[in-house]
Amino acid sequence: MDALLTALLGCFLAEIGDKNQLLVLALATRFRRDGAIIAGIMLAASVNAAIAAVAGAFLAPMLSADARLLFLALAVLFLGVGLLWRVKAPDPLADWPTGPFLTAALGLFILGFGDGSQFLIVGLATRTAEPVLAAVGGTLGVMAALVPVVLLRERMLPAGPIRAIRVSVALLMLIVALTLAVLALQLA
Repeated sequence: MDALLTALLGCFLAEIGDKNQLLVLALATRFRRDGAIIAGIMLAASVNAAIAAVAGAFLAPMLSADARLLFLALAVLFLGVGLLWRVKAPDPLADWPTGPFLTAALGLFILGFGDGSQFLIVGLATRTAEPVLAAVGGTLGVMAALVPVVLLRERMLPAGPIRAIRVSVALLMLIVALTLAVLALQLA
């Protein structure tokens, strides 16, 4: 259960104000077919999470308990550092000849491959030995961050100080990463 809730919360926080939200906003505004875009989000999020969970399950038996915890600390560290970078608007995929479902699914799959959320799922699947729960939690977290953008579109943008939220979450992730690394290295 820890893997599910941690992945859900971590992936949700990682996606706030990220390039995936900007792409979803562009696609929702362009196509105005909410159901197809949400289905594309679900497919891309679940495939990326499944790939990450399989990678974590593959790595877990090769690592000791402390190494798995250190790997998770590294994943959280990368997530925190990634949140501090300025987000550039992604290509809105206007030239793609596909419809809203395929454009959303393929665009988000490509954009999310190797993203901080995916690396967090790998770390959680490695540490907890619960790759399915990590994948489900990660998928739900990404969807919880992206689906409201489809439904609310432009009304979502002035909802809050996105930069302040990202910096706050980044600082929290860096503190968690440091704590996990200290525990893994048995420095405390």
